[in-house]
Amino acid sequence: MNSTAHPEELSHDGDVARLMDALGAKAKAASALMAKAPTALKNQALLTLAGLLREQFAALKTANQRDLDHAAAAGLDGPMLDRLKLSADALETVAVGCEQLAVMPDVIGEIIGMKQQPSGIRVGQMRVPIGVFGMIYESRPNVTIEAASLAIKSGNACILRGGSEAIESNKALAALVRQALVQAGLPAEAVQLVPTIDREAVGHLITMPQYVDVIIPRGGKGLIERISRDAKVPVIKHLDGNCHVYVDDFCDIAMAVKIADNAKTQKYSPCNATEGLLVARAVAADFLPKIGAVYAAKAVEMRCDAEALSLLSAALPTANLKPATEQDWYEEYLAPVISIKVVADVDEAIAHINRYSSHHTDAIITRDHGHAQRFLREVDSASVMVNASTRFADGFEFGLGAEIGISTDKFHARGPVGIEGLTSLKYVVLGEGEVRG
Repeated sequence: MNSTAHPEELSHDGDVARLMDALGAKAKAASALMAKAPTALKNQALLTLAGLLREQFAALKTANQRDLDHAAAAGLDGPMLDRLKLSADALETVAVGCEQLAVMPDVIGEIIGMKQQPSGIRVGQMRVPIGVFGMIYESRPNVTIEAASLAIKSGNACILRGGSEAIESNKALAALVRQALVQAGLPAEAVQLVPTIDREAVGHLITMPQYVDVIIPRGGKGLIERISRDAKVPVIKHLDGNCHVYVDDFCDIAMAVKIADNAKTQKYSPCNATEGLLVARAVAADFLPKIGAVYAAKAVEMRCDAEALSLLSAALPTANLKPATEQDWYEEYLAPVISIKVVADVDEAIAHINRYSSHHTDAIITRDHGHAQRFLREVDSASVMVNASTRFADGFEFGLGAEIGISTDKFHARGPVGIEGLTSLKYVVLGEGEVRG
């Protein structure tokens, strides 16, 4: 995170330590109130927040423009500016996400798996809030609303530390969250934004187990590696999004072109954009010139293995083609660049993905049911898809209302992390006077 993007005076470390301790204590107190908050009040806060986001669009755009101006002056590049921008569509998406969450069932207090035991007791599990989560994120100010709305619905409290490049946008959004909470009769401190851009705030947030139950970093690989290394509380993380589309030998070519195009070019900056394209040898001569023409028209650079390079060079001699290196198979470009490899079959495709991918999201395009089922079972990724764009790997698109992030961990949550990912299960035992013999 770039703490020089704004000219505000930074706090001294001692001040930051006191600030973070105060935020933590307030969050802990608020979490107890949120855990027992009635569903109706949580839903009211969410619907109020959705309305405020729409009503205050002009003011939010003004705050966001200040961030964009600072970021451009600081030399941030295209993808970073794209992530920072609060467009009308982005605000509408998070507003609709709040409304989706409001109509979803409240899972807090739900008891599952209740079974009678030979002793006479009945044992089950109750879903409860985690407590307090800390969210550390870069660039995207819409994450402020996604995190806040999920905290409200899941009965948690949260402390949000956005990137310095989005400080004005995040302050404006957090003010609306606070207003919605207060209007619903919920504690304003249930969602708190760290008000300083001092980097020391992150160091304190990730080392406060007395207040914070889990940390969720969302940003570049360097940020997430640092958080994972230094945190003294559990971390839900993903390091990068090296996603793949595999075009099977039994596929609808037109469908494959449409999906491979959307998965790569619909938006370059998200972690669910496809970075690697694998093509079965049996359809490569037919498919590659077609998708290559689409990529060439959109100025996408194609880094190819020898076989793909030969086929594409013959069909598209003026396209931006380069030989792939071993590193390209690992790369998350977040740019108009894609790696392309011809593989023998579904076996080689699965082996390639499991070796090189970041275990985020991978898709197969096929009409073969057996190949589809094998891909679903054997690809070791958080989201695995059949005949759909990897760009759907998103909490909103999955019907979760919003997501706190996408986890490539296997514990405690995997894939888009929604309400249930922000809860825990505790055992409950119901008896009628039973004692153990």
